[in-house]
Amino acid sequence: MSNGGFLISQVKQLSDRTFERILKAKGVDEFNGAQGRILYILWNNNNISIKQISKLTKLAKTTLTAMLERMELQGLIKRTASKEDKRETIVSLTDKAKALQEDYLDVTKQMEEVFYKNFTDKQIENFENTLKKIIENLEKDNGR
Repeated sequence: MSNGGFLISQVKQLSDRTFERILKAKGVDEFNGAQGRILYILWNNNNISIKQISKLTKLAKTTLTAMLERMELQGLIKRTASKEDKRETIVSLTDKAKALQEDYLDVTKQMEEVFYKNFTDKQIENFENTLKKIIENLEKDNGR
């Protein structure tokens, strides 16, 4: 019996804990790991719709909406109605969130060092290609 799904679940749990520990050690308390993933998307694609964020983060829109509400209360993002389609909400970074990008990149670098310790470049490439294939399979199965 294959246990890849179970192993992926364990990796997620442990990596989330490690990420939170590194954030805390760095003194970053403005956002948590899950919010960091949303901020990462916005640092690379500011002023995008909730639908686009959902697609890029793989978070359900209902989960994302609740997280964005908290992030807006924390002063990290602002939400506005799209000028083209009033039913669509556009999410933008605040100056506070923009100022946190360097800290996030430092934490991400530390995570990569932990994650890929004792990996060769080829092993990293093969591993990431395998994960991309799993994501592709899951997306097809979920009709995305």
